[in-house]
Amino acid sequence: MAGTTPGTPGTPRVLRAMNDRAALDLLLEHGPLSRTRIGKLTGLSKPTASQLLARLEAAGLVVATGTTEGRPGPNAQLYAVNARAAYAAGLDVNGDRIHAAVADVTGGIVGEYELRTPGRSAVGVVRQVTDALDGAVKAAGIALDEVRRLVIGTPGAFDPATGRLRYASHLPGWHSPTLLEELAAALPMPFEYENDVNLVAIAEQRVGAARGHADFALLWNEAGIGAALVLGGRLHRGFTGGAGEVGFLPVPGTPLVRQVTKANSGGYQELAGVQAVPRIARAIGIDTPEQPYVPVASGLLSRAAETHEDDPLYAELLDRYAERVATGLASIVAVLDPELIVLSGDVLVAGGEPLRARVQSELAELAASRPRLVLAAVPRRPVLRGALESALATTRDEVFDTSR
Repeated sequence: MAGTTPGTPGTPRVLRAMNDRAALDLLLEHGPLSRTRIGKLTGLSKPTASQLLARLEAAGLVVATGTTEGRPGPNAQLYAVNARAAYAAGLDVNGDRIHAAVADVTGGIVGEYELRTPGRSAVGVVRQVTDALDGAVKAAGIALDEVRRLVIGTPGAFDPATGRLRYASHLPGWHSPTLLEELAAALPMPFEYENDVNLVAIAEQRVGAARGHADFALLWNEAGIGAALVLGGRLHRGFTGGAGEVGFLPVPGTPLVRQVTKANSGGYQELAGVQAVPRIARAIGIDTPEQPYVPVASGLLSRAAETHEDDPLYAELLDRYAERVATGLASIVAVLDPELIVLSGDVLVAGGEPLRARVQSELAELAASRPRLVLAAVPRRPVLRGALESALATTRDEVFDTSR
């Protein structure tokens, strides 16, 4: 076609690339498919589907894998995405450790590594990040240069104006204004950074309870309480990356906290954060230690979920804690009016359906609109899963683009 370039919309090359990507996405979603099934799902003719598969196989993006069985007629060849076509990595960072993982292009985790990180310094952070990544790459049995993209999840958010990590004073060694530059110099692949709770929302949106929802909020409660906001299918990060730092939210029922970033706490954290659960329990007559907060709170709510029908004390624990959770959620609902709210993090998930139902009921009394509340559906390492999903999305866009 005269006057066009290889990337011009509507040219045969671009149309072929669009069909290629559609077929690859279908293979990721459904697993191995036959040529006939791919043709039906994409609307392509059998000859065109055959050409597409031959093209993708030659590019190393799909592989033949077995045949159909148990159907009338000859067995049909099945095709799947070539898992070895590319790799991506994710890091989940908290105050005690860095957990790293490598996934192949299909999303399967092929290597993991956990690095304990006591007493971090600014200089040590770069070394520990590279050591954690190297450990996961070694466990995957691949070379470091095969990893095309890395996403690092941390508490808080890096301020785009200063490069400093904000809202996470409890994360030692990560507050140097040159840290991102040092990481970029040390890492051999492009990397991105993201708030840990935002990554949980990505995981729930891609493979969990929020699939198919373009607008939702996610409330997270483990060591700290936070939220992620997804509007129009995209994360809302705010001007400084602090959107969702709802632990600082002033709420009824607690004294007003001033200079919240220095205190690293706020009204909603004091009202419904992890430390509130054992305090409520002790106040109503349940003998319990307070610390360590996360295991103690999760244990109390898990037992309450199991015994609340027979034990009035544990039923009261659920009632009181649900009211506190709903108090902060009511402010979020008043501003955002989300379709869905996902309850996540060890503490909220431990309360299970009994806690979810109570929060839903309380919220109906406190908020003008009534979003549906659901429990998180990504059970294992959701921050890390979100980091991998984020890294894989960019990696697939690059690797699956056959128009180049």
